[in-house]
Amino acid sequence: MTCSPPRPIVALFAGAIACVALPSLAADSGGFDAATAFGARPTISHMRLSPDGRTAVFLAPLPGMGSAAMTIDLTGASKPHMALVTDGKPYRLRGCYWVSNDRLVCVAYGITESAVAGILPVTRLLAVNSTGGEVRILSNEASAGTQGFLTDGGTVIDWLPEQDGMVLVARPYAPESNGTTRAGADRYGLGVDRIDTRTGSVAHVEERDSAAAEYLSDGHGHVRIVVYSVHPYHGTQMSGQFSVRYRKPGSQEWLPLCEFDTINETGFSPITIDADQNLVYGTKKKNGRWAMYSMSLDGSATEKLVYSRDDVDVETLLEVGRQSRVVGVEFSTDLTHSDYFDPDLVQLMNTLGKALPDTPQLGILDSSLDGNTLLIHSGSDDDPGEYYVFHRDTHHLDQISPVRLELQGHTLAKVQPMSYPARDNERIPGYLTLPPGVTQGKGLPAVVMPHGGPTDRDRWGFNWLAQFFAARGYAVLQPNFRGSDGYGDSWRGEHGFKDWRTSINDVVDAGHWLVSEGIANPNQLFIVGWSYGGYAALQSAVVEPDLYKAVVAIAPLTDFESAKTEWRGWTGHHLVDQQIGEGPHIAEGSPARNAGRIKVPVLLFHGTLDRNVSIHQSRLMDEGLKKAGVKHELVTWDKLDHGLEDSAARATMLRKSDEFLRQAIASSP
Repeated sequence: MTCSPPRPIVALFAGAIACVALPSLAADSGGFDAATAFGARPTISHMRLSPDGRTAVFLAPLPGMGSAAMTIDLTGASKPHMALVTDGKPYRLRGCYWVSNDRLVCVAYGITESAVAGILPVTRLLAVNSTGGEVRILSNEASAGTQGFLTDGGTVIDWLPEQDGMVLVARPYAPESNGTTRAGADRYGLGVDRIDTRTGSVAHVEERDSAAAEYLSDGHGHVRIVVYSVHPYHGTQMSGQFSVRYRKPGSQEWLPLCEFDTINETGFSPITIDADQNLVYGTKKKNGRWAMYSMSLDGSATEKLVYSRDDVDVETLLEVGRQSRVVGVEFSTDLTHSDYFDPDLVQLMNTLGKALPDTPQLGILDSSLDGNTLLIHSGSDDDPGEYYVFHRDTHHLDQISPVRLELQGHTLAKVQPMSYPARDNERIPGYLTLPPGVTQGKGLPAVVMPHGGPTDRDRWGFNWLAQFFAARGYAVLQPNFRGSDGYGDSWRGEHGFKDWRTSINDVVDAGHWLVSEGIANPNQLFIVGWSYGGYAALQSAVVEPDLYKAVVAIAPLTDFESAKTEWRGWTGHHLVDQQIGEGPHIAEGSPARNAGRIKVPVLLFHGTLDRNVSIHQSRLMDEGLKKAGVKHELVTWDKLDHGLEDSAARATMLRKSDEFLRQAIASSP
């Protein structure tokens, strides 16, 4: 394998970035503003490769929540182009994908406000030329006869590689009152349409079905699976129960295949179809952990185990190419691992690993239609990552660009997988990040950083929030407390809400461990969390008021009952209600109701358009802390949602958090 000098492609990329006029970094007296650099959204993200492998598209951030879709010719034969721009008011780009060598389909996402429904997340599909222009909306739009408003813009279920410029889209339809004669046009429903992205012409493949929740195609334009949602709760509430039907090759008859339940996590849940093998891959529990299975679509419904682990859940199917060929699985132990089924890919990834030894997180993001050109991403704990193009015929590897140009040339912190004992002697896995260059931390200011969810988990790799605090001299511990995903049923249990004490005790014990090991100065131990992590930060200060000396909570959940109330009127209310439950834990586990027990200063951040966790949650906490006389501050941003996807807002959040914790350090004994 040979690696060409990165200069030619990186020079193209730099030209593309210049086209979008990104804001320059503000430097402090040391020449590096950590808050601005770490708070900046990635310089390059969501890169994808054209069918011929000659061109790449990626997203670049613009001021506010804006974004630009940029295309670059990887051969250097033509200049970069700005294909599409959104200003983030409300739409921002989630990703762009090639539907031909000169045409893209982009996903736009935004948050809007409705006087009737409140805060609404909205998605739209748009098609555009790779050089810009000829924009077409592929989502269903309201007309004079449409009743209601469609928030879901649809999903591409087949890129139709044999039909240039065409896509198969599952699109929701609203009722129509314009005298149409189409069957079922008087009701909401999900249908499937074949759309010409150049002309906008539409052919209905599957008529709208009010019970349909999802369709799967086989990569050749044939819809083979439909997933129906079972609604026993007043007809509109999502129950988490689904039934699946399928078609045999060449048939239009729907036949029963299986059922699954997302609440009780039973049954086989389909993911993607392999037309050549006439089967569907999906997930199912094996001994309390997620495993990958296949189920035949020939009428026998033969189920086979594809991949399982005895220690952790199998998380993801690895797919390559425009027909989404399944090539392996991904799972996380202390590190994240990819296990490839194809011997040629195993050899290839081993070879790439030797060529890029410092960035062991390797993945194939995309490939050309012929499979010869691969788009590769590599990264590590102290490297946000790089994009490469690999040519299989010549074994040539070309660097395209780093993911975060703002951090180039700056030493980042190493992340160490570890575990610590909880009070019941259970070992809690997590990740310890010491400041750059520090190998044996002693007596440091320290931050415990619980993740969100609660059914999420932290993984080894680059984390901009943890890296910021490490860069500012803090030790950072990210615990995968009980309630986290990835470790099986017994680990997740009903922790987080119904059994919040177990999760919070694990988070508290993380702080005790840092002190007992001498890593943290006990008078300079803090806790910082986002979403459920913000809840865990606040509730830890309720449970053990003397441990953490200051709390930073970003978009936190603070009151269980209010969280359930906020979902009333939405189809997911029953699911939220089931997850949180009923009982004394509602009052005992809500920090807003126990603010008087908090003894340390609190800093809250929240966006006003947060659909995931309403800003009402932070306002309740604000009111509780005021009544209790606890020193605190609530910082809000108008028009931002849960992720605070604005580089300037994130930089402000980081800077204020650092100043807040340093004030606590200055007042410590």
